Amino acid sequence: MEFALRLFHTSDWHLGQNLHGQERDFEHACFLTWLLAQLRQQQPDGLLIAGDIFDTVNPPVKAQERLYDFIVSAHEQQPTLSIVMIAGNHDSGSRIELPAALMRRLRTHALGRVLWLDDGQLDSERLLLPLPDVNGKIAAWCLALPFLRPAEVTGTQLGDDYLRGIGEVHRRLIAAANAKRQPGQALVAISHAHMAGGSVSEDSERSLIIGTAEALPASLFDASVSYVALGHLHKPQKVNGEERIRYSGSPIPLSFSEIAYQHQILDIVLDGESLVSVDSRPIPRAVNLQRLGPAPFAEILEQLAALPDVDLLADLQRQPWLEVRVRLDEPQPDLRQQVESALQGKAVRLVRIAAEYAGAGTAEDETDNDRLINLDQLSPQELFSRAWQDNYGNPVDEPTLNDFALLLQEVQLEGEQP
Repeated sequence: MEFALRLFHTSDWHLGQNLHGQERDFEHACFLTWLLAQLRQQQPDGLLIAGDIFDTVNPPVKAQERLYDFIVSAHEQQPTLSIVMIAGNHDSGSRIELPAALMRRLRTHALGRVLWLDDGQLDSERLLLPLPDVNGKIAAWCLALPFLRPAEVTGTQLGDDYLRGIGEVHRRLIAAANAKRQPGQALVAISHAHMAGGSVSEDSERSLIIGTAEALPASLFDASVSYVALGHLHKPQKVNGEERIRYSGSPIPLSFSEIAYQHQILDIVLDGESLVSVDSRPIPRAVNLQRLGPAPFAEILEQLAALPDVDLLADLQRQPWLEVRVRLDEPQPDLRQQVESALQGKAVRLVRIAAEYAGAGTAEDETDNDRLINLDQLSPQELFSRAWQDNYGNPVDEPTLNDFALLLQEVQLEGEQP
């Protein structure tokens, strides 16, 4: 017998995120209010949240309150809704799982880590979650795959090859799911990973490539998996053009590189094992991100003068965030002061000034007399590579880069303890 099932797919909320020092709580609150309204109006059977729920492994209290208030509100308005959430690379797996026992009472499954049994077998039972339809019958099984850290997928049984370990986890979990499901029940995977061929958003996505490991192939999910709900890449997209393997993208633009496309959640309908449809539900943008330039300073000043004036009756929390990119022939010591002066009374909030100099290919933050590389846009691997080059005068070799990646992983795991 076949059952119809409807799911919402979202990811990369990054609750607690700051945009160059400015908190985004108002924007996240607007998104969650909108999402609650969509759940109430459309009555899907399940909500999939594919990782990077928080922006850091130790999120601020307000960000945690946002998440748990949302889960309680969603359950109160729709008691039959199933929620599955997994940890991403920005999340602490242990923190995500900490309230799991309580959240199960709210029909919410929180998976942060992959565990192994004493006999070396994957603990697949905890990663296989039932997705009931409107009648309470199991219409699908969800394969929960939180971000897989090297320590979780390498070791004596699997060897030390990170990619091979990831492949083995997928193989074993899909095999267990196929053995468990009944005819007509679909398999739906939720995963936080960088899939090969995915389009990356500049400035806002932390690399998932460990050492010299490559992005993951879509072939990890064989044809028995009807839909794959992915997280990590912030731009909505299909993987290799496959309708069934999707990134929903982030709900708000997390950097100025993300302002050109529509943010969304995905509305999935399954009939038995067949994927019927995947539709986009555009998310209203509570606060616009506005970028001026790159252009010569004289043109930038003209553009700043043309910006709308502050409306005293308008909600100041909805004023756009502004990035100014200036092209200079020589350093401009009072650049910031001139820009800030030109913005007096304007209905925008300045968060960044960047300068491009003649003959330079990159933009740098401009703060008074100093021009600084924007460190939060460099991955730890890139910073290490730059430091190695500066100290030793030659590029870092591959074994050293791999050793650094494993050391970084150990430090991140230590930092995940709540």
